[in-house]
Amino acid sequence: MRFGMVILFCAWVSALAYAQTAQTPAASPASKRPPAPKIAQTYSPEQIQAGQSRFASQCGFCHGRDAAGGESGPDLTRSTLVAEDVRGDKIAPMVRAGRTDKGMPAIALSDADMIAVVAFIHDARAKAETLGGGRRSVDVADLQTGNAAAGKQYFNGAGGCATCHALTSDFARVGARFQGLALLQRMLFPGSGRDAGPAAAPPPVTLTTSTGEVISGKLANRDEFTITVTDSAGWTRSWPIDAVKIDGGENPLRAHIEHLAKYTDADMHNVFAYLQTLR
Repeated sequence: MRFGMVILFCAWVSALAYAQTAQTPAASPASKRPPAPKIAQTYSPEQIQAGQSRFASQCGFCHGRDAAGGESGPDLTRSTLVAEDVRGDKIAPMVRAGRTDKGMPAIALSDADMIAVVAFIHDARAKAETLGGGRRSVDVADLQTGNAAAGKQYFNGAGGCATCHALTSDFARVGARFQGLALLQRMLFPGSGRDAGPAAAPPPVTLTTSTGEVISGKLANRDEFTITVTDSAGWTRSWPIDAVKIDGGENPLRAHIEHLAKYTDADMHNVFAYLQTLR
């Protein structure tokens, strides 16, 4: 169930980026062509291969193994600095000095390793330029299509969000604590992702079987067909939903999960726009 919802979330984000490219090419960064290189550059296959290995080990965690963006680093295939670089004259100083203000450490590479990394980055940029569509990542600007006033109305009305989320609590500043995709992810599927925070304790649940047996424990999992409970002895046991009477065990995030099938695109954009105002 959780995996399926994550897939749904990722698919929606991808569709959103595509829709922005198709509908508002002038406004969406995803629709813009990457900057053209200052001059055409070619490198040997050996240099590119060596650079790929070095880049993956030194830079891939942040910038992705293909240089198209990763956990925290930007997409280098669309970088202005890379486009203006001529055989490492801009990339090498940046790599060796780092950008501590952006979380990028200084990296000491030999001249041979540096030119190999430069070769790989330029090759990755050239390959990305031949691909159709825009980049694979999503900027905050790609998401700014909603109407905050309409989102507020939905939040307090048809969406039922205000039933659980009071603006007198920490939720009143959710737009300051999370931005961009992190905020969108918490809105659509809280409890997943790097910014999910500590996991909530499993809720208590009591099951009564058709034979009268009573099992008390902690909810381990529940979907449309099956409920799984970790009992007081530590055993994990499962039953069909329609075979037991269930008391408790409500997943506090269930409303979010069920709402994924109810949102329209406009609803999602509008609520996201509203949440950004809560600072």
